[in-house]
Amino acid sequence: MADGVSISEGGIEPGAEAPRGLVYPMGAAPLLGEAVEAAAGVLWLRLPLPMQLNHVNVYAIADGDGWVVVDTGIRTSEALAGWEAALAGPLGGRPVTRVLCTHMHPDHIGLAGWLCERFDAPLLMTQLEYVTGRMLVSDTGPAPEAGAIFWRAAGWSEDQVEHYRTSYGRFAKGVAPLPAGYQRLSEGQTLSIGGDVWTIVIGNGHSPEHACLWRRSDGVLIAGDQILPRISSNISVWPTEPLADPLHDWMTSLERLGDLLPADTLVLPGHGEPFTGVLPRIEALKRGHRVSLTRLERTLRTPSRAVDCFGALFARPVDGGLLGMATGEAIAHLNYLAGQGRARRDRDAHGVDWWSLIETETPA
Repeated sequence: MADGVSISEGGIEPGAEAPRGLVYPMGAAPLLGEAVEAAAGVLWLRLPLPMQLNHVNVYAIADGDGWVVVDTGIRTSEALAGWEAALAGPLGGRPVTRVLCTHMHPDHIGLAGWLCERFDAPLLMTQLEYVTGRMLVSDTGPAPEAGAIFWRAAGWSEDQVEHYRTSYGRFAKGVAPLPAGYQRLSEGQTLSIGGDVWTIVIGNGHSPEHACLWRRSDGVLIAGDQILPRISSNISVWPTEPLADPLHDWMTSLERLGDLLPADTLVLPGHGEPFTGVLPRIEALKRGHRVSLTRLERTLRTPSRAVDCFGALFARPVDGGLLGMATGEAIAHLNYLAGQGRARRDRDAHGVDWWSLIETETPA
């Protein structure tokens, strides 16, 4: 984790210690339209994002006479220009044979439909990621009243709730129309790419059913946003599932990945640089959230709204552009504590939720 508040998938993370025990073997990141060989047969490319987190990594795996592309960038003219340069340059004019998306956030699926149509290539995703992505692309408004109720309960002002209404439907703007069909990825499934075997490893919490690709033969993991080197993936609750507990899913996934992956795994992440040191990184991610939960419990000794919890979770003030992600992450931590029997929520007559700590007696 980086010190302070960091951007990840449009989200923010609690302040925590800088990552230790990580090695970055690749050197400088590729420039737009260029590529770096990150592992045998795997090219690392980088595309721009129109936000504070200004890049996303995508990968091209050699597949016979073509390439399997993993993640695609967001739909912008700059990202399209990057793809055109890469296709004509380091990808050598060879076709894309398959498009695989780790998860459904716009910076990962934004140009999947464009690539699939251009090369008549199939789209590979897990079921929940594909279905959720299709739903969000088509859900352009008007804003449902349930969303206004959700944000008001978290402590938003009426002006902030009105901004939610007027800005609703932005997801679709960053995503080209997705193919009408797809090929499902599942936990433990293997794919043959360029004569190598890649195993699908599923994670949860950051998104519903996030797919990673693991080449066991040489310990390469294309991790998407499931394990990032410098920032922690946004873990949020959204109005579509207000009682969800994604932080529990996230922590459970990290435990599983820590047991599964060898210490010398080379991680190719969705943001940041390829790195080794996956086990200390997983421990740091878990520790960061545990520290945040401890701070949050101290805050809840006084009844608090979700928006009152930002100081316990984030190391700098939250501005308007990050309000939704900060609120979603705060509710994720609150729902986690509620699920553990450590916090309770009471809604007042104005529809605002007040959270308080459930004190446990210390044995004599």
